Amino acid sequence: MRAYRWARRAAVRGGSALLAAGLLAGCGLLTTEPEADGHAEGRSGAASPAPAGSPGAARPPALPSALTSQRPDWKHCKAPRGGSAPGPDWRCASVDVPLDYARPSGTTLSIALIRKKARTTEQRRLGSLLFNFGGPGGSGVATLPRAAGAYEKLNSRYDLVGFDPRGVAASSGVSCRTDERQEQAHRSVDLTPDTAAEEAAFIEDAADFGAGCQRRSGAILPHVGTSNAARDLDLIRHVLGDDKLSYFGMSYGTELGGTYAHLFPRNVGRAVLDAAVDPTADSTGHARNQATGFQRALENYLKDRGQDPGAGTERIARLLARIDRNPLPTDTGRELSESLAITGIVTPLYSESGWPALASALDEAENDGTGNGLLQLADDYNGRDDKGRYDTQSHSQRAISCADSTSRPTVEEARALLPEFRRLSPVFGPFLAWDTAGWCARWPVDGEHDTPQTSAPGAGPVLVVGTTGDPATPYEGARRMADELGEGVGVLLTNEGEGHGAYGGNDCVTSAVDDYFLDGRVPADGTTCS
Repeated sequence: MRAYRWARRAAVRGGSALLAAGLLAGCGLLTTEPEADGHAEGRSGAASPAPAGSPGAARPPALPSALTSQRPDWKHCKAPRGGSAPGPDWRCASVDVPLDYARPSGTTLSIALIRKKARTTEQRRLGSLLFNFGGPGGSGVATLPRAAGAYEKLNSRYDLVGFDPRGVAASSGVSCRTDERQEQAHRSVDLTPDTAAEEAAFIEDAADFGAGCQRRSGAILPHVGTSNAARDLDLIRHVLGDDKLSYFGMSYGTELGGTYAHLFPRNVGRAVLDAAVDPTADSTGHARNQATGFQRALENYLKDRGQDPGAGTERIARLLARIDRNPLPTDTGRELSESLAITGIVTPLYSESGWPALASALDEAENDGTGNGLLQLADDYNGRDDKGRYDTQSHSQRAISCADSTSRPTVEEARALLPEFRRLSPVFGPFLAWDTAGWCARWPVDGEHDTPQTSAPGAGPVLVVGTTGDPATPYEGARRMADELGEGVGVLLTNEGEGHGAYGGNDCVTSAVDDYFLDGRVPADGTTCS
């Protein structure tokens, strides 16, 4: 399980802060160490390797020619479910990848792509810039057109390319349960159980979710992990005609980017990892990090409102306890449970722009005794529309997380975390402690590793951006990501501010990232923007 699921979900859904502002070499498959291409630069202040057309480029992936010789057939895009088609500048295509990289000539998956071509001549074009906005489980095909306004400057010389990773949306998306079953779970399952009966229901619901995934998407479940998505990314790079990968990853997308750099260091061009996850943390460590991060953000919110952080935290914790005993009514006829209330509080903490909505929703719950505001915030996060339909991002999210992680904490182990986690955050700690046991309980597929590998000796400089007030991927994780990438590879850029992600919300960070992508200028490691 990945206990930082809050980070993964909200980074891709409305994107509050982000939008507002080759492993089996012995089998002759994709290699983890492609041919060295001679780029040894990468110290602070040096130009990073050109993203496309560089001499001595890495060899194409060792895959069947039917895959490596593909050329995307770009066509007008269809409207995604529940949305509208992007504008006329966007084109969609797909690329076939092996379902199982141990059997590259066997069954394939189709990876959905979307592209907006660079606004320049072919001579000045720098190649394709691929995006992953987080999750896991978020659709890049749906998200990039909504977010593209923030990347207009980069679009001047790059094709902007979004993709749905394997197991997500149009790329053989995982499906686990019906809308009706999802609604029932939100009504009846307490995610912070207080009794033996609630604990049993909590674990049974997690097991039911996994069983549903197995029934509906069993063939793909063993193959949806991040390392396979990184291999797909390298094949996409090759098929798009780029010698090096230019990549912009946010939140979970930073783990994907770090994994890619580890597997294909010689193929890394210019890469930015914004709101970086902590690659050294296991599932309990991620939960601990996030309890600390969201509590920090809550206290910053309370200070901004002129309230004492300690007293304000205790007041919100008491509100949640009352809701646990007596759920709040709403105008929809649905009740606001404690679990939904916690989710509603989390959602607007991703960005300072969400703080007024949080203040209004909390005031309504505390003073009017109704939960309309918090329920709407929770529905936004959970992907529920006004017709009661849920998207499947949470399905893909859990499948990818559990395919990645070997960790399967027990109820007893989660219960033992409660005293520590309550000290870290009386509001969010209990949920995150229990979440360690519920996310991958009785999952039908084994996980790949305890923590991801992101060391990338031989790669060019990778710009890692951390925000000091980031609630979902706390700043300390960005430091560790830069360190894990390695000396001369990980370059840390610090944003002193609030919110999950810095690009587009801080002019200094935005300028540094633009200069890096467009001109190859790497800021000095340890640069701070305020």
